[in-house]
Amino acid sequence: MGAKPAGPLWLLIALQAAISGASLVVEIVAGRMIAPYVGMSLYTWTAIIAVVLAGFSVGHWWGGRIAARPTPRALAFAGWTMVGAALTTGAAALVLRAVAGPLLQTVTEPLTAITLLATAAFFLPSLFAGVPAPILAVAAMRGRDGAERALGAMFAAGAVGAIGGTLLAGFLFVSWLGSAATLAAMTATYALAAALLFRLAAVPRPEAGAAAAGALAALGLGLSALLLGPVCDRESRYYCIRTVDLSSEPADPVRLMVLDHLAHGISAREAPRVMFTPHTAMLDALPRMRLSPPVASFHIGGGSYSVPRAWADRDLGPITVAEIDPEVTAQAAAQFWFDPGTARVIHRDARAVLRDEAARYDVIVGDAFTDIAVPAHLVTEEFFGLVADRLTDRGLYAMNVVDDTSRMEALAALVVTLRRVFPSVEVWTEAHPPGPAERRVFVILAGAADSPVSRIETRAPAPTPFAALEPAFLDDLVARLEPTPLTDDFAPIDRLVGLTRLVD
Repeated sequence: MGAKPAGPLWLLIALQAAISGASLVVEIVAGRMIAPYVGMSLYTWTAIIAVVLAGFSVGHWWGGRIAARPTPRALAFAGWTMVGAALTTGAAALVLRAVAGPLLQTVTEPLTAITLLATAAFFLPSLFAGVPAPILAVAAMRGRDGAERALGAMFAAGAVGAIGGTLLAGFLFVSWLGSAATLAAMTATYALAAALLFRLAAVPRPEAGAAAAGALAALGLGLSALLLGPVCDRESRYYCIRTVDLSSEPADPVRLMVLDHLAHGISAREAPRVMFTPHTAMLDALPRMRLSPPVASFHIGGGSYSVPRAWADRDLGPITVAEIDPEVTAQAAAQFWFDPGTARVIHRDARAVLRDEAARYDVIVGDAFTDIAVPAHLVTEEFFGLVADRLTDRGLYAMNVVDDTSRMEALAALVVTLRRVFPSVEVWTEAHPPGPAERRVFVILAGAADSPVSRIETRAPAPTPFAALEPAFLDDLVARLEPTPLTDDFAPIDRLVGLTRLVD
């Protein structure tokens, strides 16, 4: 190899690591930025990862062809692709806001809509970020002794950069800067990488000036996204948290909590005992129908804290809430009139809390959702066995479930799984026939004995009747679908719920 080395090997290694790290940060931020529009489900992450990898693949292929050019020309081309990465990354938030509404109204198939949304905002940033890797690897090998070691160092730098970017995105950038500011920081990173590549390529002054103008434009796009204001009221490590005012009278405020794109609870300041949704109405009324005070309760998930707030107002008994996100609790206290002093709030995963604490409860209320479904580790036979161990002799498990009435696959699987643990399993819902392919809310009651009644009426917020499904209907559903019991090894709850009608 008679060619002159392109520059210090350490600088090429640093560039490889920085570009790789920035591209992984953008990938993770993509999930957070898309969540307010389509949620944060397994399907969302699958689509985002596929789109980003497709961009990387095209970029690597393109970069490999460019790497055959003389090193200065190849490095200059890599610099221009970094300008492209900066421009498209800086514009990603603007593109997302512009296309999300029209796209989701036009494309009715959810997985297609999620993929197209990810493609519109994040394919080009990934493509441009993928180009420099083969160019830098070839440049690191040319004109050096030990070219093979240099190649290994470049591959290692890319991997280390990706690891660093992943850790920084998850533990620093998103939780401390927010999504838009993080994208602006990555835009600046790409712009700096472009400047270094142009310097290594020793491009003429006019070309350097044009590149600088492009980098400044990219930074301007990133800053303009920040000036638009946040989509979220609070952006936590877990959710985009928003509060929507539903009040008809300013003196009687009513508010809705939205986590990512789904409504998770409604509360009224002047009516803490009134529930506004079918699921909270049932989770509030059914345990009270079964149990006389005092009732020691454990709540899986806080959300707007509507049920814990109502039970505290009724003075039913000691309340423990496991809410994994402290920002959700802070929002509930600030905007939904929840008094943290009325309950013991633990900011940990509910399964870990039940595993580590030996306390027993009269009722355990399951109301945790990860977008379209209950988290998989909270629907398994092993988890339900843990719940049973933490219940008193009269104890009751009440679990919120949402399923499509044209499928009922998730509901059937949960019934089969719970029957392996509890002697009695009932399914309650609104006492009227479902509409075609209706997304229906159910509450499953599991315990040692059946309820004394099969029908109740409670406010939701108007007086609403709820009834238990006939045991024969459940038996027929289970016999027809033959669901596999859910276990820690196999709990495909996202697939069982399905995506139909779940993109809002």
